[in-house]
Amino acid sequence: MGFGVFIHRSDSRYNDRPAEQYQFPRPYLRRVEECVGDWIIYYEPSRVNDTRGYYAVAKVQQIIPDPVTPDMYLALIEPGTYLDFVNPVPFNGPDGLVERGLLNDQGRISGRAQSAVRQISPGDFNRIIDLGLDTSELLLPRLDEVGTSTGFQDEQAPFEFEQSRDRVNYIGSRIVRDRIFRRIVLRAYDERCAITGLKLINGGGRAEVSAAHIRPVEANGPDVINNGIALSGTAHWMFDRGLISLSDDLEILISRQVNDLDSVQAFINRTRRVLPPRRQFDRPHPRFLQWHRDHCFKQ
Repeated sequence: MGFGVFIHRSDSRYNDRPAEQYQFPRPYLRRVEECVGDWIIYYEPSRVNDTRGYYAVAKVQQIIPDPVTPDMYLALIEPGTYLDFVNPVPFNGPDGLVERGLLNDQGRISGRAQSAVRQISPGDFNRIIDLGLDTSELLLPRLDEVGTSTGFQDEQAPFEFEQSRDRVNYIGSRIVRDRIFRRIVLRAYDERCAITGLKLINGGGRAEVSAAHIRPVEANGPDVINNGIALSGTAHWMFDRGLISLSDDLEILISRQVNDLDSVQAFINRTRRVLPPRRQFDRPHPRFLQWHRDHCFKQ
């Protein structure tokens, strides 16, 4: 087992769903096998428009032959482990190359940087995780057994493998994941309710809007940006209870079981569609919207 980097493009021709599976050809089989049971970081190349750099982390559960495409394989992601970074990490950071294992003996970038699947050292893994999740801010505290914040400093563990274990425990915490998910979703929607269009900030500077999973975590919904939507309290309540839902083109659907149709119609924004994030790949995915219509929406 070992940490790895998987290159994925938002415009990829491969059958990738980063929160669920990663498709790759036979030449990469041994490298991917070395990552089974451990964590990988997704990286989007700088040649991609609006690139995200290192943008997410996930755990590889197993490898299976692709049932559709000969000589191709699927690395299956362990459910509930995928997590988008709060801050995408650029290839070159403030202190130089972030993935320092790509430097050769002359201090230049080696050919390994072109490899779609590659091993990554615990030190590089820790560095990218810290930058991606911005642990120094501690919007996302690590809690001890009695609920007291203990901080998240490298001094807690003098060895890289112990530091890595701390980070793995950190990103596996449901409390931490919920806070990261909220921050990512609210930023994508500019802290504005996608249904009503309202952007309300309380006296403490906190947005009065929540990050809702379209397919809930309890139903194996991943913590991926396009499974999220920013909703005010009332809109969130209605969405969870199936009184409103969304079409694939983001039209707001109202259940026939709503007992005050005029008030609900006045409640939603004038476009009668979700106010979406700017970036296409942040918008609700039709697969999750279909699940909500099939399992939650009261027709």
